[in-house]
Amino acid sequence: MARPHIAAQLEDTVRRRVGARLRRRGWHERLHGYTGYGTPDHARLFARVTLSRVEPEERRTALTHAQDSLLDIAQRGWRVFLTAPAVGVRVQVRLGQAVAEGTTDRGGYLDLELDGHGLGPGWQEAAVDLPNGDSVTTSVLVVDPEVQVGLVSDIDDTVMVTHLPRILIAGWNTFVRSEVVRQEVAGMAAMYRSLLAEDPRMPIFYLSTGAWNIAPALTRFLRRHDYPVGPLLLTDWGPTNTGWFRSGQEHKERELRRLAGMFPQIRWVLVGDDGQHDPVIYGAFAEEHPQAVEAICIRELTPAEQVLSSGLPVPTDELLGKKVEAPMLKAPNGYGLHQLLVSGRGRPGA
Repeated sequence: MARPHIAAQLEDTVRRRVGARLRRRGWHERLHGYTGYGTPDHARLFARVTLSRVEPEERRTALTHAQDSLLDIAQRGWRVFLTAPAVGVRVQVRLGQAVAEGTTDRGGYLDLELDGHGLGPGWQEAAVDLPNGDSVTTSVLVVDPEVQVGLVSDIDDTVMVTHLPRILIAGWNTFVRSEVVRQEVAGMAAMYRSLLAEDPRMPIFYLSTGAWNIAPALTRFLRRHDYPVGPLLLTDWGPTNTGWFRSGQEHKERELRRLAGMFPQIRWVLVGDDGQHDPVIYGAFAEEHPQAVEAICIRELTPAEQVLSSGLPVPTDELLGKKVEAPMLKAPNGYGLHQLLVSGRGRPGA
C-alpha cells in the first residue's frame, strides 16, 4: 500500500493532537446526519462524527427547542468549518429491517451501504447511533423502481450565485457572507418544481464540489427558495492520500457513475453551468452512458459572472461534435432552460 501524501500525514497529525486535547477537556462525540438514498433493496447513508463540548443529552434538548434559530441561520459561513472530526468511531445505522455498522474515516465521515431494509418507495427514516448514546434520525429517499426520469443539479452558480471557482470571491461568499443574503438563480426552483409536478416520484439530487460542512446551510437555502427536497452529494475539502486537494471533477464523475449503477432504468436530466467543468463532465458521462442521459441543461453565466468566475465560458459547442446523443440546452436562467426542455428538443420522457 502506498504511503499517504505528506499533506494527509500533516493533517492527520494535527487532528490527532487537537482531538486528544479536546477529549481531555471533556469534549464528546457528536453525530451529524445527512439525507441518504437508495432502492427498495439497497440504500446509501451518510453521517459525520465531530467533537463537541455539549453533552449528548444536553444537545438533544437544545435541538428540540432551538432548531433553525435566527442566530444559527444568520451565522457567518466560516464557523461551520471550525470542527474537530472524530476518527475511527463505530456508528450503527438502522433502516427498516436492516442494521449495519461502520467506522468514520479520517475526516470523521461515514458513507455506508446496506441491503435488505424492506422499505417501499418514498421518504423513509434511518436511525444513526453512537456508543455514547448520541443519536440522530436521517431521511432516506427510496426511489420507485418504475421511475424513468431523474434530475441531477449542480449548486454553485446553478441554483445559487457564488461566482466559483475564482478563489477570493468564492472564499468571501463561503466563509464571510451570511447565508441569508446569498442569491438564487432565477427560474431554477420553478423549473424543478414543474418537472416534479409531472411525476412526483422523480428523484432530485444536488451534486456539488462543496464540503459536507455546509450541508445544513445549503439545505436551508434550498428550502427558503422553495427548491424540491433531495439528497445532497457533497465531498470533503482538504488533503487526500494522493495530494494536497481533492478533485471536484473526479467527485462529480464518480457520483454520476454511482447513480447510473444504482438506478439503471433512469434517464437523467443533468443541470449545471458553463463557469466550471459541468459541460465537460456531463458530456463525458453522456458519451460513456448514452442510455442514462435524457438532456443536459447548461445555465449560461452573464459576462460579469464569467469574469468573476473564470474569465471564459466552457466551450459547450465542442461537445456536440462528440458522440453525445442527448440534447445540450443552454439558457441564462431556469425559465429559458425549462422552455427548451419541454419543447421538442428535450422533453423529459419524450
